[in-house]
This record gives sequence, structure tokens and C-alpha cells, in this order.
Amino acid sequence: MQTVAALTMVRDDAFFLSAWLKYYGGLLGRENCYVVNHGFGADVARLADGCNVIGIPGDAHKNFDMKRWRMLNNFVMGLRCYYDHVIVGDVDELVVLDPSEGTDLRGYLAGMPTNRVLTPLGLEVIHRIDCEPEDIGDPAHNPILGPRRHVRPAPHYSKPCVISAGTKIARGGHFTQYDKLHTPDAMYLLHLKFCDFANYANVMDSRNAVTEATGAGVREASIGRHWFAEARGEDRAVFEAFANLQMQDGFEMGPLRKRMHRSWKARGDTGFYEFDRSDPGTQYILPERFYGLV
Repeated sequence: MQTVAALTMVRDDAFFLSAWLKYYGGLLGRENCYVVNHGFGADVARLADGCNVIGIPGDAHKNFDMKRWRMLNNFVMGLRCYYDHVIVGDVDELVVLDPSEGTDLRGYLAGMPTNRVLTPLGLEVIHRIDCEPEDIGDPAHNPILGPRRHVRPAPHYSKPCVISAGTKIARGGHFTQYDKLHTPDAMYLLHLKFCDFANYANVMDSRNAVTEATGAGVREASIGRHWFAEARGEDRAVFEAFANLQMQDGFEMGPLRKRMHRSWKARGDTGFYEFDRSDPGTQYILPERFYGLV
């Protein structure tokens, strides 16, 4: 059995795909990376050369997210036949290990028991445009962490995304039917949506166009609300507001994980499990040991 595979689905999004490929391709080898190419995009196929690229039609559909996660569920369960662990998530999400562990994520997972689901703590990498003036540029060649030093806790992105057990993953990847909560102290999920102001506007324009093409509104569609123009807000105001998040001293994340465990419960009668995902409204400065990791 191979140790780890990484799986994502992407349509266009060259910025995030480049970061995903640089990170997971370098860490796991491109032969262990699986990219679902939604819409048979030529740029995606070119960038992901050397990976296992699976092309699918890109027709607009109001139940896009439901269909997407039904397919990803089946891919994950199939890949589990050949890998001890499968990391699955959106292309703007990267699972990282605290460098203080003295090993990389692949080595760490090689020593991790299987038949479980791991939930890394979600941290949103935010672009503080008031004090970080430079654009990232091309993440295939330029680091994200270092130029971006600020993160905010993002419980919504503490996703059960490292899979080595037979289970079902909910739409969006936010819940599974695995009934235990494993939150390794050294593991984080970095959400990159807000890591670069210049890229954000381009990505949101593209996502707004996808939802518009379905002809459905937020209430009628099984697509994340954040993809819709009506939920977007004014781009610069979104980023300027990051400066108002309460700055925390140090980088102690233990209390956040304890809060997840204290609120762990069944999600009604759905068969899924959840924890409280209220936003603490805080931010931290990443320790320098993380710089250049992504």
C-alpha cells in the first residue's frame, strides 16, 4: 500500500491549482495526485501534467456541489483500496504539518494508525492589505506563507479530510459519518481563498459566472452560497475588515481543538457528526517556521 494520495476537483483556478500542485506534487509525487478536471480545461491538463487527471463534462447544474461530492466520495473510497490515507478537498485547501514536528506530512501519516478520519484545525490565510502590499504573483514560483503572515481560525474549514476509514463525506466536505473526532495537534488545513486580493477578484468573477449559468438562485441550488454574486459583498471592504479581527498573542491552538471536542455530537438524525463552528473573530501571526511551507 502507498501511504498518501491527494484528490481535488478544479475548474480553471490556475492560481490555486498551481499552489496545490507545487505543495502536494512536491510532497507526495505527482503520480499520487488526482485532479478531476471539471470541463476538460486545457490549462488544468497542462498544469497538472504528470498527475492523474480525470476529465469530466463542465455543464452548469444547479446541484453542482451535490453531484461533485457524490463523485468525490466514490473516488476516495476507491483510492482507499490502494492508499493508507486519502486527502480530499477543494483546490484552495492544503493540509500542512507544523514544521516543529521534525518531519513532513507524508512521514507523519506513515506513522499514523489507519481506519480513522483526521480533522486538521482550519486556518484561513488572510491578506492584510493594510500591511502586506505585494501580490503573490504565480504561486508555482513564489511562496504564499511569508508574504502572508496572518491567519484567522476558521472552524468551517476544520474539515474531516484525511480519510483512512470507510465512511460517507457530506456535501462540501464538512462532515462525515465517522463517529469519532481525531484532531492531531500538529496538523492544519490552510484555506487560501483570501490569501491574495488581486487573485480573489478574478476567482470570484469566475465563480459568479458559474452560478449565473445555472439559472438558479441561492435557495434553489446545491452550490455553496459564497459562489453567488448576491453573497459576495464589496471586495476591498472584505479585505479591509481583516484588520479589525482581534489579534492574539502567540500561536496556541489547543483551546480551539478542545472547543471542537467539547461540542462534538451527532448532526441530528442525518448519520453525520459535527462540532460547533462559530467564528471566534480572532487572528494570529504565523510563526516563522511555517514560512515557505506553501
